[in-house]
Amino acid sequence: MKKYFILIIVSIFLFACLDIPALQGITPPAPETPTLGLPPTQPATLTPPPTVTASPTSTPPTFAIRRVLIISIDGLRPDVINLAPMPYLLSLLLKSAYSLSAQTVQPSSTLPAHTSMLSGLCVLKHNVRWNEYIPQNGYAIGTDLFDLAHAAGYKTVMYVGKEKLRQITEPQSTDIFQFVDRPGSILIDDILMTQLLTNFPQDFGLMFVHLRDVDIAGHDTRWLSRKQLDTAYIADQEINRLLNALDKYNLRNETLVIITADHGGNGENHVENIPENATIPWIVFGPGVQPKKLTTRIHITDTAATAAYALGLKIPKEWDGIPVYEAFGLPVQPHAEPVCP
Repeated sequence: MKKYFILIIVSIFLFACLDIPALQGITPPAPETPTLGLPPTQPATLTPPPTVTASPTSTPPTFAIRRVLIISIDGLRPDVINLAPMPYLLSLLLKSAYSLSAQTVQPSSTLPAHTSMLSGLCVLKHNVRWNEYIPQNGYAIGTDLFDLAHAAGYKTVMYVGKEKLRQITEPQSTDIFQFVDRPGSILIDDILMTQLLTNFPQDFGLMFVHLRDVDIAGHDTRWLSRKQLDTAYIADQEINRLLNALDKYNLRNETLVIITADHGGNGENHVENIPENATIPWIVFGPGVQPKKLTTRIHITDTAATAAYALGLKIPKEWDGIPVYEAFGLPVQPHAEPVCP
């Protein structure tokens, strides 16, 4: 009994150290800008932003990143991580650079937000204003992260639980695109993850995995309902399975992992421009990342920019997102507010 009592005290201490804030009063994030460009056969060597001059006594940090994995938990409000709880994600925070007050775009809808996440562009630029799968509307405008990575020779992979995410990037920019659904089934994340792990692409350079069920549960039973929290707990287990696959294939030490969301939610929806809908988690870990709670004000468009920076890709000038340099121990370059007017 004494041993269990000590474990409980240690757990409470760890949760307290995470300093997970309430959503009330959260204000939007802030930006940055560089260029790299190594072929995918070499690990990207990250250097400080070009506007920063290193002191003569210091050497630029270098660390090998051969691939980037982006995981989006659709509809995940930051406070759900603690309320569910999501124990695996909570354990990852201790070794990650993270923010629980990152901001998404308006409208805070699945397709526009994910397009901004993976294109580095505000809605006004990528022009994806619809939120259903409408093939006749074509694809997002502009050069997105998958365009850059595929052109540089990286193997690109997308596993998604909503077919409309096909319209983020053209088919020729994805080597593998898998939309996973089962008619009549509410829970899809487990099916998606099983398919991905059964045919795991060990040679991926850029992979995006979309878990949809937290959002579906929110619409069905309200955000923060017991059902949604239970669904978030399951999503947490799916992330554990995926990262275990990285370990299984000896890929973890050269993989930058970003875990985030497209939007939050309130009641049964997420359409209003309020903090509960606009605030998302943003978590990054892997080579060169310094575990800490980030002070940088992060925007959803910064996800694409950070991934491009890590892969050594030249970031298009028109992108609104900026790499989160602070995560790598580099000086912050704030972007103008608001990021997406």
